[in-house]
Amino acid sequence: MKYKIGFDIGSTTIKAVVLDENNHICYKSYERHMAQVRQKALDKLRELKCYTKEPFQFAISGSGALGLCEQGNIPFVQEVFASAQGVHTFFPETDVAIELGGEDAKILFFKGSIEQRMNSTCAGGTGAFIDQMASLLDMDLSQMNEASLHFHRLYPIASRCGVFAKTDIQPLINQGVDKADLCASIFQAVVDQTITSLAQGRKIEGNLLFLGGPLYFLEGLRNRFKETLKMEEDQITCPETAIHFVALGAALCAKESFTFEQLEQKLLDLVNQPITLEESSPLFESEQDYEDFMKRHRSHDVQHASLKEYKGKAYLGIDSGSTTTKLVLLSEDHKILYDSYSSNKGNPLDVVLKELKTIYQINPDICIGGSYATGYGEELMVHAFHLDGGIVETMAHYTAAKAFNPDVDYILDIGGQDIKCFKIRDGHIDDIVLNEACSSGCGSFIETFAKSLGYDAKEFAKIGLQAKHPVDLGTRCTVFMNSGVKQAQKNGASMADISAGLCRSVVKNALYKVIRAKNKENIGKNIVVQGGTFQNDSVLRSFEMELQREVIRPSIAHLMGAYGAALYAQDLHPENSSLLTYDQCCQFTHESKSIACQGCTNHCSLTVNTFFDGTVLVAGNKCDKMIKTKKNNLNLPDLYKDKMELIHQYIDKYKHEKKIGMPLVLNNYDLLPFWSAFFDALDYEVIWSSPSTKKMYHQGQQSIPSDTACFPAKVVHGHIEQLIGKVDTIFYPCMTYNINEKQSDNHYNCPLVAYYPEVIAGNMDLKNTKIIYPYLSFDDVKTFVNALILHFKKAGISFTRKQVLQALDKGKEEYLHFKDQLVQKHMQAVAFARDNHYPIIVLCGRPYHLDPLINHQMNQLLTQLGFVVVSEESVPRLQRQKVNVLNQWTYHARLYQAARYVCENEDMNLVQLVSFGCGIDAITTDEVRDILRKKDKFYTQIKIDEIDNLGAARIRLRSLKEAIAQKEGR
Repeated sequence: MKYKIGFDIGSTTIKAVVLDENNHICYKSYERHMAQVRQKALDKLRELKCYTKEPFQFAISGSGALGLCEQGNIPFVQEVFASAQGVHTFFPETDVAIELGGEDAKILFFKGSIEQRMNSTCAGGTGAFIDQMASLLDMDLSQMNEASLHFHRLYPIASRCGVFAKTDIQPLINQGVDKADLCASIFQAVVDQTITSLAQGRKIEGNLLFLGGPLYFLEGLRNRFKETLKMEEDQITCPETAIHFVALGAALCAKESFTFEQLEQKLLDLVNQPITLEESSPLFESEQDYEDFMKRHRSHDVQHASLKEYKGKAYLGIDSGSTTTKLVLLSEDHKILYDSYSSNKGNPLDVVLKELKTIYQINPDICIGGSYATGYGEELMVHAFHLDGGIVETMAHYTAAKAFNPDVDYILDIGGQDIKCFKIRDGHIDDIVLNEACSSGCGSFIETFAKSLGYDAKEFAKIGLQAKHPVDLGTRCTVFMNSGVKQAQKNGASMADISAGLCRSVVKNALYKVIRAKNKENIGKNIVVQGGTFQNDSVLRSFEMELQREVIRPSIAHLMGAYGAALYAQDLHPENSSLLTYDQCCQFTHESKSIACQGCTNHCSLTVNTFFDGTVLVAGNKCDKMIKTKKNNLNLPDLYKDKMELIHQYIDKYKHEKKIGMPLVLNNYDLLPFWSAFFDALDYEVIWSSPSTKKMYHQGQQSIPSDTACFPAKVVHGHIEQLIGKVDTIFYPCMTYNINEKQSDNHYNCPLVAYYPEVIAGNMDLKNTKIIYPYLSFDDVKTFVNALILHFKKAGISFTRKQVLQALDKGKEEYLHFKDQLVQKHMQAVAFARDNHYPIIVLCGRPYHLDPLINHQMNQLLTQLGFVVVSEESVPRLQRQKVNVLNQWTYHARLYQAARYVCENEDMNLVQLVSFGCGIDAITTDEVRDILRKKDKFYTQIKIDEIDNLGAARIRLRSLKEAIAQKEGR
């Protein structure tokens, strides 16, 4: 009998299958290889001696096997080919196969010609991603799976990679969202990632085969696929061999025969192969070098005192962070009476409750004079434990840093998934930089790797101090870097070298990706570093070596947020605190439930937290109009709200029997008044798609051909889906140029805005609906008229030249009237703000940032904070001025004009909205920042995409508000 053996060596596991001559499975196994790929393959081969006879046919597949096969001259089968072979042999009726592995994801389409789609360098939406999320929730995979089966609501979570998702999940944990909802939402994120990133516009339909560990073990994940794809049970197959399927395919493809002795020798030679490593300098040249370093940093210490014997007033600070909760209790003379630093373990309330009870038990007579919270969970802590107030993170850290160096001019705080850096000038915060939705330079970055390699974070950090040749891992994000770490391991790098290399990557990410430092002079001279990540001596040393400058790391670097909050409590709260007593802590209970707000069409996902004494906290809301306990600032002037009202007036204004559909997307947010009036003159009513919703986005998700497009472009597909069947004809022109406002060297639209109609026509099934997408330009009237007449004629609609010319004039007239209305409303808003002493924010972006799904109601968040909001397109036109970049885009020119306008008005500041994936904004953001900084103005940037958690944005805007108040001496 002739046997066939197939191995599948993936990023985290090794699978083996033995087949007999009838393709019956004689043996199968699934084990983690812990990065010891060669040794594990050798051990597995030796184990199979009792299951097969010689000679046998052998082949290896998998992402972790290619190098091994090349060096050992062992037959290799590409894993997609292996999977396809397995499908053809055992499940020939399959139309689509989805396989999710440890770091790999792929889709195979079998209908027609075989087509494969694989992830490239990102492991978002794979097993590694789910493992990270389980760790964050302090659950194992079986618990996570079981919980997901009992969910009530789904929350939007990014699955591009683990560190992005933590940004979305952690605030939800801090809001008290049910873990069942979180688990199901994580699985939904994986489904969305698979559909948008892998399917890339091709529909997943017909008979579906699930392969790979995550889909085999996690019923909740399979359910999310089934519901999202609207498939019946009999269309889906998840075989018992799902986790072994590539190994099974490799066995089917095996052609070359071996004896055990031959193959064992090949693998043994690979195990014993000598490794050459690149030379790099160690963190410390000698033991004395390390001792001098430690002695210098031990000098920045805080005094402690006994809590048990303390008699005076004490002040409590709580920093409820992204992954940890910190607590500091200070005496009246600023000595630390008690401190704690604990992992949230998915429930920060339990952590704080335990610490409060401990404080009261140590000193039952303690008198708390004031208590403040900061961090992501600030609001939750204030309501749950009746703290006296909250302080925005940036101010808490600045307050703490001043206690160690009154002359501090630069503070860098690296936490679990946050980087905060701010310059201090003339005693106030001058500039604030926070990382966006990626935490690649943060503590969780190292912690995630430590856990995956079998270490805790502290142990892993200590190992790095002994590194002789730190590995250069670059400045990529966590899931990108997994392959680099594994390759370093395969090359024989020690764990110390990997640890030190990761620490250097954290530092480089912070300096060059977040701060974007051009040189060390830009950073500052009196630098204070803080945050739990800087407790890692390897990170601190790497930072000083990269900067070539000594910095101050307080002994309580990991507690600085809580320490600053406690100092703030002492300064602002002279009376006794309203903090819960010991008896109240013993009675403390907390329940949370998820509901959908019915206050407007947004239907925000709200989390209602109810505490033991009846206190209620509603979290997840984008406005406060349904929350009676909050002061309502929604009536402050808001040009975003005003413009949307004007747009709705146009939508309702013109009525005709003949209809034409247009999507309310991208540049149509700018040109809606033009097209509405234009078609009115032609006796047509424009049926506009409604403003975007999550449901609408998901309806068009399967036809999105590229995941790299910005979210405003992805949303277009849902708008077209809404119009299909509603109208006979959709009009959506390609427009290289915008209306010439004479404020720039040229007046282009960005390529996505200009030509997205081509993407829609080429990728969407429009059924019986026609789409007209001519190339039009307002600069060339003759071409405009001829193209429009020609393309409408092809669709069976006739217009005369005279009709189109008249319509063009009417459209332009209405467009200019619309712009004049915006300027008038702008002037009224500014007058109101000045009469009533409100600060003004020019909220800048593109016209489509008016869409409430895209801007996540950032304008409402600003009015809640007490700002009057105007927009860049409402700004009165200034005289054209020279900028330092090629100024050829209409929307960019508006941004630069708005920045100069802000510089000319003392009571104004600017906030810029930037969509992820907008490459052109890499230019605009730098130029807008430079314009503002030359006039001593703050620059605040908010990056937005489909994820609508406003935690980071709220921190940034509150920080701006505090910085403005400080600058004005308030």
